Amino acid sequence: MVRCRSVEALRRLLERRLVDAVVVAPQPALLAELEHLRARLPSLPTIAFAPFRPDDGDLLIACRRQGITTILVEGVDDAVVGAVVLRHSVTALRRRALGDAPRLLRLTEPLQRRAWDVLVAEVERPIRTLALARRLDVSREHLSRQFGAGGAPNLKRVIDLTRTACAAQLLQNPGVSAAAVVRLLHFTSAGHLNRTATRIAGVASGELGRLGPAGVLAGFVRGKTRSRA
Repeated sequence: MVRCRSVEALRRLLERRLVDAVVVAPQPALLAELEHLRARLPSLPTIAFAPFRPDDGDLLIACRRQGITTILVEGVDDAVVGAVVLRHSVTALRRRALGDAPRLLRLTEPLQRRAWDVLVAEVERPIRTLALARRLDVSREHLSRQFGAGGAPNLKRVIDLTRTACAAQLLQNPGVSAAAVVRLLHFTSAGHLNRTATRIAGVASGELGRLGPAGVLAGFVRGKTRSRA
């Protein structure tokens, strides 16, 4: 969680790192400042959380007009704020878009499902097999062997899939460029992103935004699941 004291500070943060959701205490002036940012990043969930009063009808209408994802009342909804933010987050949206992945990728075993749950959420940097194995309390060798069992893709392939799906999700925003995705997801270069997109989804990186995460998964399933591809 990072606190930003201005829209400009939020803009700088969004240029440096992945953000799952934005929570604001809205006022008319703030909503006006956010308008341009939201136009550039329409898929970024923005949640209003403030001590709204019965006479704040105009402010609530303005929140809806600005595309605020959901509205929570401070002092009433405090106990559920965290759960609501998680439910509406970028990660949750991506998880839902990839909801068919375990079935399509034949991830049927508990270890495969647990690994998938980590990978679909932690996409900012490519996670190493050893680090993932430690998270799951198994050996690296056991994880690598068991993850690809039963016809499932190998682990490295699925790591690339989840990161490419995230790249596609980011590129659905008109204010996000391929260069920004390279920076936010720590690809080594634009060429690296492009090669990964081609290998995983069968398209150049410039086409990822059109596909979105579900389209990336569909392209992957159509024959990009093995490392030799």
